[in-house]
Amino acid sequence: MTTKYKRVLLKLSGEALLGDNRALGIDPATVFNIAEQVKRVVDMGVQVAIVVGGGNIFRGSTAEANGMDRATADYAGMLATIINSLALQDSLEKSGVVVRTQSAINVQSVAEPYIRRRAMRHLEKGRVVVFAAGTGNPYMTTDTAASLRAIEIEAEALLMAKNGVDGVYDADPRQNPGAKRFEKLTYLDALNQRLQIMDATALSLCMDNKLPIIVFDLLADHGIERVVSGEVIGTMVSG
Repeated sequence: MTTKYKRVLLKLSGEALLGDNRALGIDPATVFNIAEQVKRVVDMGVQVAIVVGGGNIFRGSTAEANGMDRATADYAGMLATIINSLALQDSLEKSGVVVRTQSAINVQSVAEPYIRRRAMRHLEKGRVVVFAAGTGNPYMTTDTAASLRAIEIEAEALLMAKNGVDGVYDADPRQNPGAKRFEKLTYLDALNQRLQIMDATALSLCMDNKLPIIVFDLLADHGIERVVSGEVIGTMVSG
């Protein structure tokens, strides 16, 4: 199968690791399914980096709403992303993929520090790189981390994998059966219409650096492979 992209960054929400029957935590079968999809893409010759959220374990915004200091809550959320990254690393290795996890905060016993040039070298050698701990700064989401890392490593596209939603809609399709799915959007349309793709900081970063965003359903059959091969699924956000 030919590919449209040679290097991509895959953004996974923490909720994507929950599976269908969990309120919190990590579903091993779901993580293994993601790992198998990534392996097939790597076998196609595509260089893959991954950013995963931590909302399945700890969500900083919820803790802040309950009275926790925002910066402290965000650091706790970063630790949750490290747990998810290690779970994903383990499943990828069991699938036969060579992986390196790089963390934006220092956890040298379990992950490398984030070093841009080292990350790019790993990718060139065919290794998957998992970026943990967001940007390492409070007040920044993992969506912003995904946009930033994708730009830093010179990825050709940012793949936003959604859990059970096959693109960007003008309303929540789970609540409004008449919601319309967009096939293509400009960055400005997404910002002006306040569509729930990612936070405004992350979207502005992509717009300023002309990084295309593809929003698709993680659960779609061979979804990641179809996206990197150029098949039109989900929603493309670009200039």
